[in-house]
Amino acid sequence: MSPEPTPEPQTAPHQAPHPARQTAPLSRYLQRQTERVRAYDARRPWVWDGLLTAFWTVAALVDASGGWRNIARDPSVPVGLVVAMSLAFALPLFWRRRHPLTALAVMAGAALLSNWTGAFLQAGLLQMIVVFHIALRRPPRTLLWTLALLSPPLVVGAARFPQGSWDQQIVPTLWAYAMVALLGIAVRSRQDYTAALIDRARRLEVERDQQAQLAAAAERNRINREMHDIIGHNLSVITGLADGGRYAAAKNPERAAEALDAIGTTSRQALAELRRLLRSEAVRAPQPTLADLDALITGVRKAGLPVRLETKGPTQDLPAGAQLTVYRVVQEALTNALKHAGEGAESTVVLTYTEAEVTTEVTNTAQSRPEPDDTPQTSGQGITGMHERAKLYDGTLEAAPLPEGGWRVRLRLPLEDSLS
Repeated sequence: MSPEPTPEPQTAPHQAPHPARQTAPLSRYLQRQTERVRAYDARRPWVWDGLLTAFWTVAALVDASGGWRNIARDPSVPVGLVVAMSLAFALPLFWRRRHPLTALAVMAGAALLSNWTGAFLQAGLLQMIVVFHIALRRPPRTLLWTLALLSPPLVVGAARFPQGSWDQQIVPTLWAYAMVALLGIAVRSRQDYTAALIDRARRLEVERDQQAQLAAAAERNRINREMHDIIGHNLSVITGLADGGRYAAAKNPERAAEALDAIGTTSRQALAELRRLLRSEAVRAPQPTLADLDALITGVRKAGLPVRLETKGPTQDLPAGAQLTVYRVVQEALTNALKHAGEGAESTVVLTYTEAEVTTEVTNTAQSRPEPDDTPQTSGQGITGMHERAKLYDGTLEAAPLPEGGWRVRLRLPLEDSLS
């Protein structure tokens, strides 16, 4: 039994390129050439106008040399008059784009004379070119004047040299002019549509660039606020710890060592927060929440400022961004108290939860002592950043001195359920 022959591997048949792929380069080439011609015509319109006028002038004069008699109703019209009428039909084409109605008026006069004499020159069909440009470049109501210029020659020709019924001599020609006008209107509509698309694309590009710039500016402001809060607070804590350690060094070396340890811990925390902020994974890095308030207040207490934290009302779940806002506002307020409150200062942080909002109030009870060139409680990046954070969540922030001395910062954030 002979073994079965193994089938030969079949090769894939050669696939012909898709017709659209073949025509795509050609269409792009034609489009580029068309754009180049249009650009050249926009820079030097007289070149195309002159060439077109010269071509039809030669054609009209060739017809005036004798061919016009083939369709003339009266072949005895003087040749000089025929040449003059032929030039009157052809030469106004040079001004068809700048003054189309004037050019048509001159040509309509020549058409009236041509039909009155019985020459019926074929050059009269050049009026269609001007009618096209009127429909393309002039308001639609101008077509009424066009009809008023085109109709008299037709009526005169039908009256002086009747052939069949009058409508057979007038209506077909008027329909031809109407078709040319409709073509001009269609081209105009297409040009307007294309121009609108180009303008819309340009405006979208500008808006996209503006949105990118606004996003970049917002990101820079966010980073500035975060860096101000991180650096300002931690440096204030370090300064307080360093001052306390310097006073305790002589009397209580152990307390001085604790202050140095706290300085190291605070510095490392500040560096870690800055790295999270500036690295590419800053968006994914966890941000401080209300659960971190205890650690924040503990650090301020170690720096020498007594702080009491109170919570009123049932605790509500806040979005992460809102929790970060509360945390940063408390941090900024305690930082200002560390830097500017006098001896014996005490601060109180009160979180009040209601069904509609959460209120955060930070007060220090000692007389503030602002420095001449530094009043962060009333101006600067800190208070501005707190206001901006509050606005992000439709909240309000108040920062003002107390009548009995000290300062109060009050943040109000509406809850999401109350907003709906």
